[in-house]
Amino acid sequence: MTIQVKTTEIAGVDDPSWLGSAHGLDSTEPVTLLISAFTAGTHYPKGFLPGGLPLGKITASGKYGPYDDTAADGRQTLVGFLVGPRQVTAGQVNAGGAILTHGKVREARLPIAVDSAGKTDVAGRIRFI
Repeated sequence: MTIQVKTTEIAGVDDPSWLGSAHGLDSTEPVTLLISAFTAGTHYPKGFLPGGLPLGKITASGKYGPYDDTAADGRQTLVGFLVGPRQVTAGQVNAGGAILTHGKVREARLPIAVDSAGKTDVAGRIRFI
């Protein structure tokens, strides 16, 4: 039996240029992503949730899904941004990840735009540049 480290190539899927600085990366928080809250064609068309995805916390489960100002389940409040890409496979229920809750974000480089309500939610913690 051979034990090998398996890596998954994600070149071309993730673009970390949304990070405005390294500030905040040393204090990211672990999160559980509820895959059913995300839409394949919108949030992971290439099989990966990209870094920089805006996240909200689902009140009932404590898990995270895509920020959506029109939601009524807790995701209407922007909490932070997914730090790196997470692969999504068929039938997957949850995925682990890390969330950036303070630092600088290059707004034009985010995979999904954040509206003014979301910016207000993270004011004082996230600076959009």
